[in-house]
Amino acid sequence: MTRLAATVERLRAEVQQAQASADGRALVEMAKGVLIERLRCGPAQAARQLDALAKRSGVSPLELAAELVNQAAQDEGSVLPVPPQPAEAVRLRTAESGLLAAGDPQRVAQSLLEHAAAPLGATAVAIWAVGSDSSLALAGFAGIDLAEAERWRYLPPGVVTPARQALALRAPQWIADIARSGLPSIGAREGGRAAIPAGLGGRLIGVLEVCWPTPLEPQPPQVRRQLEALAELCAHTLESDPVTVGAPARPGVADLVRLADGLFDPALVLLPHLGPDGTLTDFRIHHLNASFVDPAGRPRGLVDGALLFEAYPMAASEGRLFEHIEHVFATGETYRADRVQLTELVDQVPLTVSAALGISRHGTGVLVVWRVEDETARLATLLQHAQRLGRVGGFEENAASGAITWSNDLFALHGLAPGADPVPLARLPEHVHADDTEAVRRLLRSLLRYRRPGSTAFRLIRPNGDTRHIRIIAEPVVDSAGHLLAVRGAYQDISAQHWTEVALSATQDRLAHTEQHAAEQSRLARQLQQAIMPAAQPAIEAFGLHIAVRYRPTEQDHLVGGDWYDAIVLPSKQIMVSVGDITGHGIKAATGMVVLRNALRGLAATGAGPGQMLTWLNLVTHHLTDDIFATAVCGLYDPETRVLRWARAGHLPPVLIRGGTAVNLPELSGMLLGAVAESVYEEGAEQLEGDDILLLYTDGLIERRDRYLDECVQRLLDINAGFTGTLDERLDHLLDHSEANSDDDTCVVGIQVGRGDSL
Repeated sequence: MTRLAATVERLRAEVQQAQASADGRALVEMAKGVLIERLRCGPAQAARQLDALAKRSGVSPLELAAELVNQAAQDEGSVLPVPPQPAEAVRLRTAESGLLAAGDPQRVAQSLLEHAAAPLGATAVAIWAVGSDSSLALAGFAGIDLAEAERWRYLPPGVVTPARQALALRAPQWIADIARSGLPSIGAREGGRAAIPAGLGGRLIGVLEVCWPTPLEPQPPQVRRQLEALAELCAHTLESDPVTVGAPARPGVADLVRLADGLFDPALVLLPHLGPDGTLTDFRIHHLNASFVDPAGRPRGLVDGALLFEAYPMAASEGRLFEHIEHVFATGETYRADRVQLTELVDQVPLTVSAALGISRHGTGVLVVWRVEDETARLATLLQHAQRLGRVGGFEENAASGAITWSNDLFALHGLAPGADPVPLARLPEHVHADDTEAVRRLLRSLLRYRRPGSTAFRLIRPNGDTRHIRIIAEPVVDSAGHLLAVRGAYQDISAQHWTEVALSATQDRLAHTEQHAAEQSRLARQLQQAIMPAAQPAIEAFGLHIAVRYRPTEQDHLVGGDWYDAIVLPSKQIMVSVGDITGHGIKAATGMVVLRNALRGLAATGAGPGQMLTWLNLVTHHLTDDIFATAVCGLYDPETRVLRWARAGHLPPVLIRGGTAVNLPELSGMLLGAVAESVYEEGAEQLEGDDILLLYTDGLIERRDRYLDECVQRLLDINAGFTGTLDERLDHLLDHSEANSDDDTCVVGIQVGRGDSL
């Protein structure tokens, strides 16, 4: 047994060496053929020349043969930006020669793995054959366990694998890590994959799949193109050996013609039309079955035998017909659509018809079947749906015989069972509400006596007592002599529309009342605002201060706001100035403004500082008002020291103008009024000088919806820095040049310190 095993091993090694030698000899013979053609010499002289060139170049005859074949072939694998190294050229050309000599898919797979894939780090190769139903059958494999190959013997259509993706997309698929992709694949469950379609003349014969044990790094272009060229050689092998594992026999064109002739729908048998380079350029119409009718109305002889683009030039764009045929021919996947638009030119005018379409590949031919949609039946169906949705029923009444024809929906509209006796027009007033009887009789006189069409609405009383609001539209049918032949028309149930109109009328009444109430509220708020906050007050001159005020309410009554200002001299000879803004609009904001303004005046009499006054005012806002929130600035000016003590509650800080420069006072901390019950407000102090100007304002002066607030404040500072007029002129200038668009009240208080000593 040991000797027998050794003999078997020796014979196997000899066979492998013989195969390798045969592959090498095939490559050398190809190179000798190149020399014979180039040097115009005989085979013996070509062999000697090959040996001499190899010795002179310092390479083996096999390596030199690969170089010569590469230079002569000018195929995708040899036209490279960088010439391949000798070892790589030998490997790829040896694999190519092995494929040419192999003859069957199994030996092709083994040669591919040995000479091309293994040197690239791959461990397995699979060759898939595409069946007529777009299934995949394992035609050849190498480096894959026999049990594993048996499990992958057949892949039905729809199973998504790398090979299936390459077939469906008609493009090579390079997957770096099969485990991360989630696709099932033959061989190991991890590592890289390359699935390359193998096709001839636009038809995919199979797929070449190469497996790597580890994640696949990006491969250079020359390797990708050479593997694609080897995949094409695999397609030649599969084409010459169609009886592969699981692959059914391909039907011939004659079988496809017989199949088309047995169909009742129009059918075409198409065969591929290849260009000079072997690529698919068009399809030739090989056969038309007996049911075929040209959409453009041309004779069959003008279509039969023509190229598809010549016969139907619109197939390239409209409905993507050619694209679907090309995909089916390449992949074998059947295409079916219940409704597509087929367009053809008739007297240079596009004619479009709707049709159901089916495309399938059978061997080397393609069968196209369509069924043009019955437009009359489709329109009838659409009409039925329109009548159902519109709750419309049609009728026709013969004047001579009295025969009445009703649509099915009309029985339900009248509350009658299907098949019951229809209601004649002459008896229609008996089924109508008493108040609408005269309107129906006027319509009948117009139709029957005066032969004029007409319409009217009435309340129909059903047999069960229900009332429906109905509209009838009818017209007389007369002959040339003016004799009445029939009356036809339609009933429509407009009950839903009637009750919608009733509800809309009631809603409009309530809306009018609400608008009137809102207008009264806005008018009251405007009057209250104008009574307490006039648009301008006389300037105040006290203790060396000049105080001016401007107030501009919003122009829209329903947006009356709660802005306020105040400037008073306290018993302590200090001057209190304040500006505030109530959130919201209307009477609620106006009354809230009155409460807070008067409350702050009362708190000022206690002698407390601005921070304490805002703390108390926050309690008033939180507890004594109804969901009122406000911002405010409060300041106390001491004429003797010219010190301004101030605090803010969520309001914009005042602007100080001194020596032609305008700056904001520091942003002291302080929450808006009414937000929380307890809040502390930081108090600041500012030493004023002669000619200093202090501006207190509300956001209605500067705020824009399309700008950030910081930009608006900066523009206010820029305007004030460059102005040299009086205080009153400054305030008027600010209002005139305000770009605010927030539809809010505007309030601004200006305080100017005198140049002389304090009083």
